[in-house]
Amino acid sequence: MCSPEHFAVEYAINPWMDVTASVDPELSVKQWDRLRETLVGLGHEVHLLAPEPGLPDMVYAANGAFTVDGTVYGARFKHPQRTAEAAVHRAFYESRGWRFIAPNETNEGEGDFAYLPEAHGGLVLAGYGFRTELPAHAEAQEALGRPVVSLHLVDPRFYHLDVALASIDDGNIAYYPGAFSAASQRVLAQLFPDAVVADDDDALSFGLNLVSDGANVVLNNEATRLAGRLKAAGYTPVPVELAELKKGGGSVKCCVAELRP
Repeated sequence: MCSPEHFAVEYAINPWMDVTASVDPELSVKQWDRLRETLVGLGHEVHLLAPEPGLPDMVYAANGAFTVDGTVYGARFKHPQRTAEAAVHRAFYESRGWRFIAPNETNEGEGDFAYLPEAHGGLVLAGYGFRTELPAHAEAQEALGRPVVSLHLVDPRFYHLDVALASIDDGNIAYYPGAFSAASQRVLAQLFPDAVVADDDDALSFGLNLVSDGANVVLNNEATRLAGRLKAAGYTPVPVELAELKKGGGSVKCCVAELRP
């Protein structure tokens, strides 16, 4: 995770960003810190990436890389405003001895990749259409040695996979069908017949931008119906408020890069 010490909406690179909307820096840090405390309270270890001035979106740490079994497939951001973030993430992993594979193709890390180790023997779900380019899916498959299923995002409000779909345990997902092409919807329905399906309101409140450890699901507090569906499916919803960070187009998952040693 990376503190929103320098977080601001200084440019608009997704439909949620409004440069005329004011951001409360103090409240941003307070809400982010509460998320960090929640994860620690659930028994997870949180590593911190030092924020850098001039990189206001660094708080969205999920976008910097994608890790599977100790191998890191690095990010290559689409927009120049975020390009410099990739090197900071690479330095973090290399300083800790992870095997790092630099990308040639445009991709935005866990923003567009999700890993399910027990789904069909180990599966990567990968989004494309707005940020990550389709050739990056083949590159990730070669880098990580895991089969990659490409999913076409068609609604610009769901510009990353992680605002439309999330793994809720090692073999199942929650998702919003309307974010995907008709063909991708059919693929998801076939692969995950027991998935938790979100409605429009919960998807648009960033409810699917969540982090789950297979039992506890940390999600945006506005996604009340999704929380109920997760509870009915046997999970424990843990709501958190991240209203300030939503102004940049992200919520819980965007703030968390999951490390898979």
